[in-house]
Amino acid sequence: METRDARLAPQNRDASKISGPLRKFAAAAVVAAGGTGIRMNSAVPKQFLEIAGKPILLHTVEGVSLINEVTQIVVALPLEFIGAASEILNRQPTRLRIECVPGGMNRQESVRCGVAHVRPGVDIIMVHDAVRPLCDLETMRRVLDAAWKKGAAVPGLPATETIQRVSRRGRVLSTPPRRELYAIQTPQAFRADILRSALDRAHEEGYWGTDESSIVRWAGHPVTVVTGSPDNIKITRPLDLDFAELLIREKDGAAMSKAELHIGHGIDYHRLREGRKLILGGVELPFDKGLEGHSDADALSHAICDALLGAAGLGDIGRHFPDTDPSNQDRSSLEFLREARQMIEKEGWKIRNVDATLIMQQPKVGPFARKMRQNIAESLGLDDAAVNVKATTTEGMNAEGRGEGISAQAIALLEKK
Repeated sequence: METRDARLAPQNRDASKISGPLRKFAAAAVVAAGGTGIRMNSAVPKQFLEIAGKPILLHTVEGVSLINEVTQIVVALPLEFIGAASEILNRQPTRLRIECVPGGMNRQESVRCGVAHVRPGVDIIMVHDAVRPLCDLETMRRVLDAAWKKGAAVPGLPATETIQRVSRRGRVLSTPPRRELYAIQTPQAFRADILRSALDRAHEEGYWGTDESSIVRWAGHPVTVVTGSPDNIKITRPLDLDFAELLIREKDGAAMSKAELHIGHGIDYHRLREGRKLILGGVELPFDKGLEGHSDADALSHAICDALLGAAGLGDIGRHFPDTDPSNQDRSSLEFLREARQMIEKEGWKIRNVDATLIMQQPKVGPFARKMRQNIAESLGLDDAAVNVKATTTEGMNAEGRGEGISAQAIALLEKK
């Protein structure tokens, strides 16, 4: 195995730099979730046990979904648990819909089944244990980047105690040099062609590895070790469950106590009139009327812009993008969002999430809501999951209900960097 001293590996502690809006490669994640509750003394498979009010599997998948390069998540697990897992993982809208597929007779075959469902065009396949719910974003980022550069990578921690080779009778056989010993974790990441060919060859020749990196090495490919995380524990025994609960609650509490959070509210109204395009969230909706205004009159984007500026104490949209300025005429309001984001970040704020509601009688927003979310998220440098767009009617009451106009309201949460 190609290794380097993980003690010397650089560590990026700024989580805001983990995933940006630009991708240099496309990755898929295969989550191996075929474990049982035998060592947990539980009748329920351990991946479904709860920590801090959520199933372990959900914690793990939510962590993986935060990586912007990950375009697909496949969970491989026993057939009888697919329904329960799908319900848990897809009950709330997220950036990615999670695919649950039947696994195999052991972990290696389950991973192979998951890899078979990875879509073509993916550059990197990341394999992760379902019961490692505490893997941090920095570790996943390091593994993916190393795999992209070198073909295969795993996270690891140098051994801190003497490791002995021991016979079945309990006699010490040898003492390997501790400097060469690392505890290897997941996620492990590989160039897609390397992992596919290694798994297929191992299947054909009957080779069984202890993890994906051992199979890839057996197939003749070097594997790089990057710095792992001591918190990236694998839930195996009841004590692990208690320890993970403590770690999650400690991190959540520390983050909340240290964070300076500001909430902003925005609201915008525009009349409907003929001869205008109807633009909402940067999407043109098919309708016989559009919104009246100096720019493209995108009420949704305007309300979000006001909420963001308000949370940062920077006034409102009229102050920064007045309708008396000829340069704003017919401008896309997504440009307003991008400039508002720059102003906010210059003041030391980070956008956490946005929730917006359109109030309108027609047309229907549902078919266009996802694209609106994507446009807004891209403009604000967020994952789609951090933006929510919904719509409601007023049952025919007031100006919106009579079809005279459209309004939008938004709430934004900012965190001081």
